[in-house]
Amino acid sequence: MKGKNGLVALGQKPLKNIAIFCETRAEWIIAAQACFMYNFPLVTLYSTLGGPAIAHGLNEAEVSHIITSKELLETKLKSILLEVPRLQHIIIVDDKLKSGSEYPQGISVHSMAAVTRLGAHPENGTSRRPPCAADVAVIMYTSGSTGVPKGVMISHSNIIAGITGMAERIPSLGEDDTYIGYLPLAHVLELSAEMVCLAHGCRIGYSSPQTLTNQSTKIKKGSKGDISVLRPTLMAAVPEIMDRIYKNLMLKVEEMSVFQRTLFLLAYNYKMEQLAMGYSTPLCDKLVFQKVRALLGGRLRVLLSGGAPLSAVTQRFMNICFCCPVGQGYGLTETCGAGTISQLWDYSTGRVGAPLVCCEIQLKDWIEGGYRSTDRPCPRGEILVGGPNVTMGYYKNKQKNSEDFFMDEKGQRWFCTGDIGEFHGDGCLKIIDRKKDLVKLQAGEYVSLGKVEAVLKNCPLVDNICAYANSDESYVIGFVVPNQKQLLALAERKRVRGLWEELCNNPVIEEEVLRVITETALTAQLERFEIPWKIRLSVEPWTPENGLVTDAFKLKRKELKSHYQNDIERMYGAK
Repeated sequence: MKGKNGLVALGQKPLKNIAIFCETRAEWIIAAQACFMYNFPLVTLYSTLGGPAIAHGLNEAEVSHIITSKELLETKLKSILLEVPRLQHIIIVDDKLKSGSEYPQGISVHSMAAVTRLGAHPENGTSRRPPCAADVAVIMYTSGSTGVPKGVMISHSNIIAGITGMAERIPSLGEDDTYIGYLPLAHVLELSAEMVCLAHGCRIGYSSPQTLTNQSTKIKKGSKGDISVLRPTLMAAVPEIMDRIYKNLMLKVEEMSVFQRTLFLLAYNYKMEQLAMGYSTPLCDKLVFQKVRALLGGRLRVLLSGGAPLSAVTQRFMNICFCCPVGQGYGLTETCGAGTISQLWDYSTGRVGAPLVCCEIQLKDWIEGGYRSTDRPCPRGEILVGGPNVTMGYYKNKQKNSEDFFMDEKGQRWFCTGDIGEFHGDGCLKIIDRKKDLVKLQAGEYVSLGKVEAVLKNCPLVDNICAYANSDESYVIGFVVPNQKQLLALAERKRVRGLWEELCNNPVIEEEVLRVITETALTAQLERFEIPWKIRLSVEPWTPENGLVTDAFKLKRKELKSHYQNDIERMYGAK
């Protein structure tokens, strides 16, 4: 309570926005709870956003107080302070402030401990006014896969509805559970997951993608990653991280002796057959998969995937090797992260489960794309989510609100997702397309860029891929982040020597990668017009830091198009 009184003593008022710009850590969620209790709407910003996007969010939300970390203040905030004239107080979650730092006049910097001490003074004791259900709890700025970040207004009742829906689908949550938090708390998936844990008394241990596993980039060789030490029972992951785990393990399988590899594949296929019939395989799990399971701590009982579609290959692999169900979920910031989660006993792949108890889902015809609710055998169309978890809309953006949100005759709010889905006979939803990803080629064929990317990501040579098509052209092209180990092996087989950059720019290597990609596409039965005719190999990986993907690792198509503009002209110019 004292820390919250400290914010009041610094002039923070109920219903007045306060920002948090911080890495995922315990202090983030503690500060958030303080703001919820005192009815301070919390403006969340991704720690990987660039300067202009941070300034845009802070100015639009008119914040005078911001909670951040010492590192982010020095590396990101300091350079834009003059562009945010309303800012007066910066609260640092670290123990000690950096001495000798200069800040613009009118800005005070405090440590979290100092604010807590301030709140403990008897004269700063204050009666608080609890929030109403309809008050804004969070203004969550999306990472913006399309243009400027938008602030989504989430009410207290939206959060309660969303976490109730999610928790109902995960059985036996309680004090015996440990959750590992490492995804950005400014992302609705992580915030919702941690709120579910807090509501059910689960422990939370904090990590980061760089220190998560034994193989993570900031873990010294021979040392243990956070997940091996914490040994969680619950974990949320985005497909990008699961794909990485899958590819690393498959490389280890390839390095096994013939006997070990044969044994592993036999056990893998046997377990896959048994799961399909509804049986478990305790002996296989103990003898073959126990070591693999230990890579994620060995105690995991639920692994929840969200943020983007998870490939069937990766999902099946995680289900079998980690001996715990992988639940796929579907939700958006605009629906408070809630929509659907698959049942934990459902081992089918590629589906996101049935609607949660907090919402309804309907499919709206999209004639232009050829999707109708009357389609057989499965009704298809744009996914609309309705219910108490549907948020209040975008902050200061009436036009977008009227386009994307509506209220039905019963007074229920609905959100038009822009995603295309189909409902199966058992009530489960499958995401099959996205309106923005559909491009019409010169000859009139429609290409779903997302579908092409999902197929080609299964190619071992591909770490990431962005398909691109211009409506004035007759074919698709692609930008590819190659897998380093696989590409170096390919170069050796083709007797091509050179540095990494030279290999990525080598036409022989480019042609060979295109050939392998084409084979993958044909095996997956893509149409000829869906397969990229030309590609560009990227020297650099795409990360949230270089602005080519969001924090959930979704492609930022607009930024990728600008980044590869010269290559687009080259690939379409030299026909």
